[in-house]
Amino acid sequence: MTATYRQPGVVLTDRRFTVPLDHDDPAGETIELYAREVVASEKADRNLPWLVYLQGGPGFGANRFVGRPSWLGRALKEYRVLLLDQRGTGHSTPANRQTLPLRGGPAEQAAYLTHFRADSIVRDCEAIRPAVTGGATWTVLGQSFGGFCAVNYLSRAPEGLTAALITGGLPSLDAHADDVYRAAYPRVERKVAAHYARYPQDVERARRIADHLLTHDVTLPNGYRLTAEAFQSLGILLGGGEGSHRLHHLLEHAFVRTSHGAELSDAFQEDVQALLSYAGHPLYALVHEACYAQDERPTDWSAERVRGEFPQFDAAKALAGDGPLLFTGESIHPWMFDCDPALRPLRETADLLARRTDWRPLYDPARLAANEVPVAAAVYHDDMYVDTAHALRTARTIRGLRTWVTDEFEHDGVRAGGQRVLDRLLALVRDEA
Repeated sequence: MTATYRQPGVVLTDRRFTVPLDHDDPAGETIELYAREVVASEKADRNLPWLVYLQGGPGFGANRFVGRPSWLGRALKEYRVLLLDQRGTGHSTPANRQTLPLRGGPAEQAAYLTHFRADSIVRDCEAIRPAVTGGATWTVLGQSFGGFCAVNYLSRAPEGLTAALITGGLPSLDAHADDVYRAAYPRVERKVAAHYARYPQDVERARRIADHLLTHDVTLPNGYRLTAEAFQSLGILLGGGEGSHRLHHLLEHAFVRTSHGAELSDAFQEDVQALLSYAGHPLYALVHEACYAQDERPTDWSAERVRGEFPQFDAAKALAGDGPLLFTGESIHPWMFDCDPALRPLRETADLLARRTDWRPLYDPARLAANEVPVAAAVYHDDMYVDTAHALRTARTIRGLRTWVTDEFEHDGVRAGGQRVLDRLLALVRDEA
């Protein structure tokens, strides 16, 4: 069943599909996928090529745009766009603390979630492509984790692609999660240093908040237990173009004077719980490290283990001296499943995924080396989320891939400078730049 409706300048159509949970067992259990088709109002009756957008994440549904902002406006000049809710997100058979118990216990839930990585998402795309395009190839635009999916697409089913456009999402083809985080912590430290250079007053503010959390039990209004480590994880903001400014504005209203002394303000707590809660995207926490797993080695809470190699991130040690508190970045830790009420029921499931040892490879270096699909990738010069050295090594591996390395944007460049970024990538795949 489809439903078509309008927003300013666009015609939208809801599309729903049924696909196998396990594409290796096509006669087995099925799940539902949802996607929103978008076309410019003035071109609604035209036969246009298709562009499918793969959202960053994992675990986030596709953007819910109003009208034609950012990169979407540029894409609609020549494409009919499909905004796909990847399996487990949005309206695509969501996977969360409410729905996963329908699978059974933690072991059954963990087995189910092994089917929610890039390889399954790509096979979903190929399963629905004939119904969407009539069998024609389409262009894929992959942001961040969506870029990981695009590289899997080039490995698995390049015959389905007209072109691949990747923004901030070239993965290492062979790095274990430990390698990813050993490269990540020094990048995060640089971002924190840059933040404190911009806002030196935040050094004392962050230390004061962390000290309060080390000496008080704080539970946010939604039930989230706010610890010093959880506070440090707000550093994930520093990977976005406006993230440093957002973090500064957050810190400046942290405390309020009360009859019991200084306490964390309601406004601060409200903002923090919105940033830290995984209620809207629990798959991000559940399968994040599994996105790097490709062999018999478990991820085994990689970010938490590797953090121990960087003692400067220990809040108590930082406060014992006079140095700045370091924030952390894009990493998932076991304590999150204790702090966050949206994740608490899934702790054992997450542990089982972290111990799993039968992951399959996600990329095919030989096939990528023989690639014939036009590919262009925006690589952000000091991307906090995706290591630049890893990305450029992969870029050299994919035959014909053209890169645009820039320090004009952070990881969210496709949002902040969407039209320009998409213009540049389209020019590269068409050999016009």
